[in-house]
Amino acid sequence: MIPLGKLFRTTVFKVSLAYLAISAIGAGLVLGSVGGNIKILIDEQIAQTIDADISGLYEQFAQGGMSRLLVSIEKRSRRPGAQLYLVTNPEEEPIAGNVTGLPVGVMSRTGITETIYQPTDGSTERHWALARIFPLPGGYRLLVGHDLQEGETLRKILGGALLTSLFWLVVIGTLGGLWVSRRVLNRVDAINANARTIVAGDLSGRLPLAGTGDELDRLVQNLNAMLERISELMAGLKEVSDNIAHDLKTPLTRLRVAAEQALRLGKTPEDYRSALEKVLDESDRLIQIFDALLKIARAEAGAGREGMVDFNASAVTLDVGELYEPLAEEKGIVLRTTSEPNLCLRGSRELVGQAVANLVDNALKYGAVDNVADRTVYLQAARRCGNVEISVADRGPGIAEKDRTRVLDRFVRLENARSRPGSGLGLSLVAAVARLHNGTVRIEDNNPGLRVVLSIPLASMPMPAPAPLALAG
Repeated sequence: MIPLGKLFRTTVFKVSLAYLAISAIGAGLVLGSVGGNIKILIDEQIAQTIDADISGLYEQFAQGGMSRLLVSIEKRSRRPGAQLYLVTNPEEEPIAGNVTGLPVGVMSRTGITETIYQPTDGSTERHWALARIFPLPGGYRLLVGHDLQEGETLRKILGGALLTSLFWLVVIGTLGGLWVSRRVLNRVDAINANARTIVAGDLSGRLPLAGTGDELDRLVQNLNAMLERISELMAGLKEVSDNIAHDLKTPLTRLRVAAEQALRLGKTPEDYRSALEKVLDESDRLIQIFDALLKIARAEAGAGREGMVDFNASAVTLDVGELYEPLAEEKGIVLRTTSEPNLCLRGSRELVGQAVANLVDNALKYGAVDNVADRTVYLQAARRCGNVEISVADRGPGIAEKDRTRVLDRFVRLENARSRPGSGLGLSLVAAVARLHNGTVRIEDNNPGLRVVLSIPLASMPMPAPAPLALAG
């Protein structure tokens, strides 16, 4: 059971109270405006009735003089629900009618006026009336009016309706606010409970969805996506730590063994020189591994986004092809490089170039082995469906379909690659660069061989057309 005080402190309840206050003010203004308009309408109708009655009485006066007017007023005054009538002499003394107790000076007014009066039926209660005073020849004055008690009753009814409406509005609004607050608080408490589990270290937990698609569900979806990404990063960090501990142990051991052998067995300067060369080779390999890890970490952290610029992916592709062409010729491999012109990307030219270089280096190492008849590597850049696709294809043994996702992880080296130099970080860097540029990496079958495609969205603003690009290879 949720404590009532906790419900009162919720934001939802406070918002409900705010809407309740606004609704109450709005209802009061509406009913007040309706009451005012009704009063104006009633007063206009009363004034029209009074004017019509005065016209009839004046006709009586015109036809029969004062005596006929007095007789007519006496008859009308005795009718049930009669209007208010009063005739006074020049000294403002009552001659005929059903009104007494008028304030001093009322009969001297002209036009429509509101006044207090006392009926002649013996009642001591004083009423309000709306009356018109009409001057007659000889200083006589005629008052014709209408009791406003009905209007007062109507206003009381409207006031009571307003108070009743406000009362039920407050009651229903408060109960509704508590009910909504309880529902929202239950969802928030469920989210908090799962969040405490996640904070305690269970990164596999996820926040619950209500399935309503409201703003809380959208917030939870984004938080779950964030937790999923954090979980992936933590798993990757653990895997990297394990892989570093495993893969760096061997070169460090070789460093120590080379140094121990030099100290124990070295007798000539040539022995020491050979040992130092081995140490330098292993040191270079370690530096390359750490450099690759640093680049991957920076790419996955988005460190390259602040320096992103528009650059020509065609020029980068051709530069990489030109750089690796001598190495390919040395190994007896044909490197064919082709590129469409004016392929504009926005990103890090250095990282994209490094990623393409890694793909070419892998193809030269593992895709054009000695027992392959077709020792050709294809480096291509083209525009496909709003993306720039840079692909490297070979005719080598390829990668089994079950391993094509796994090879993008850090320090993963397949069995047929363990006999060749490498750290298992090349494709990991390519995947990190692709994610940094909102792109993807696809590993496909080249029938035979392997085809790796780095796909990155084209820049929104195309670059000016450059001079025609030469093809390498």
